Amino acid sequence: MKSMKVQDIRKLAAEEIRAKISDSREELMKLRFQQVTGQLTDTSRLRILRRNIARMETILRESDRAALEGAK
Repeated sequence: MKSMKVQDIRKLAAEEIRAKISDSREELMKLRFQQVTGQLTDTSRLRILRRNIARMETILRESDRAALEGAK
């Protein structure tokens, strides 16, 4: 899994970003279970997923704030 680029995330609609965040959180949970049981070999995927989620949440928050500023 590669990290998502900011430009690619910005092209998505807000609902698509929320769906990707949800999917990523589910995958992160599964990877954590694999890590605890000793089945996970590539632990770098945890870090990549966490950062992707943070990127998507940040961009979503920025777009929400921009919409609020535009409404004022």
